[in-house]
Amino acid sequence: MILGTAPDIEVVATCSGVESLAVVREHRPHVVLLDIRMPDIDGLTLLRRLRALPESPHVAMLTTFDTDEYLDQALRLGASGFLLKDTEPDILARSVRAVATGAGCLSAPVLRRLREGGRPAGGRGSEVIDSLSERERQVLGFLGHGLSNIEIGARMHLGAATVKDYVSAVLTKLGVANRIQAAVLAERAGLIE
Repeated sequence: MILGTAPDIEVVATCSGVESLAVVREHRPHVVLLDIRMPDIDGLTLLRRLRALPESPHVAMLTTFDTDEYLDQALRLGASGFLLKDTEPDILARSVRAVATGAGCLSAPVLRRLREGGRPAGGRGSEVIDSLSERERQVLGFLGHGLSNIEIGARMHLGAATVKDYVSAVLTKLGVANRIQAAVLAERAGLIE
């Protein structure tokens, strides 16, 4: 109901976990929201299956289960976001928009916990960040701010394809699966003002 009231978001389906693969194949949504625990299938198992589809949608976890273990597993499996169900409606809609662009998002309490010392999801630490070129560090900083490739390109005066190459190189060098994991490392490295 919350997302259905946003003028620029179309909710194409709601369904049980078991039905979701067929529904995703039929409707081809840009974003899928999954809970960690569902009555008929584990959300992390379903995330793995959705990410294996040839044209996988962006997937964010929307859950009440706010643990480091679930967060780490979800990010490792390729979740583009980790949102808590008590997120304010307008912030939830903005978060879904961010996930749709590929920028990803984390709920404020999750991000705060990570900043206060939770371990980084994926990644190998500051020594790898130090090995990045200056441009790669800039890109990483922009990833930390949640910017899309187009937004990064505009700030760095680069084309989208060039930014995509930089983002890919940064993710590979950091040994992370997605932009959210890179953003966590960027924040820990002090690249976000």
